[in-house]
Amino acid sequence: MNKGYFAGRLAKAPNHRTGSSTTVCYFTLIKDEYAGKDNNGDTLTRKVALDFTAFGGQADVLANQRPGDQLMVEYSVQNNEKVVNDQTVYGLQLVVQDFEFGAPGKATREHLAAQRQGNGAQAGAARGNGGRG
Repeated sequence: MNKGYFAGRLAKAPNHRTGSSTTVCYFTLIKDEYAGKDNNGDTLTRKVALDFTAFGGQADVLANQRPGDQLMVEYSVQNNEKVVNDQTVYGLQLVVQDFEFGAPGKATREHLAAQRQGNGAQAGAARGNGGRG
C-alpha cells in the first residue's frame, strides 16, 4: 500500500455526503512550501493543495471542521478509475487512514470566542440574580 502524510489547512468547507451504505467527506488541504530563493535572496514559496476523501466516522468528524483549520493526515493512495464516454479515465484518490487536529483557523477561533462570551454572559446573569428565578 502506498502511504503518505500531509499537514495543511482546510482550503474550503468540506463536502459531506451521506449515502445508503456509507458517509463520505471530500476536503482540500493547502499549505505553502519552500521553493528556493529569488535573485535578491528572498524566500520563495509555492502553494500545494491536495484533495482527500474520508469515509464513515472520520467523514462525520471532518465534515464539522472550518476553512483554515489545520489537520495532519495519514493517507493511502488508491486507484480511482471510471468510464466516461466509453473511455477509461484513470486517477488517484487520497483516502484518509488517520488524522490529527492542529491549530484552529480564524473562523473556528471566532466561533469559540463567541461561545465563551455567550457562556460568560449567561453565567454573569445567573450570578447577578442571586440564583433566583
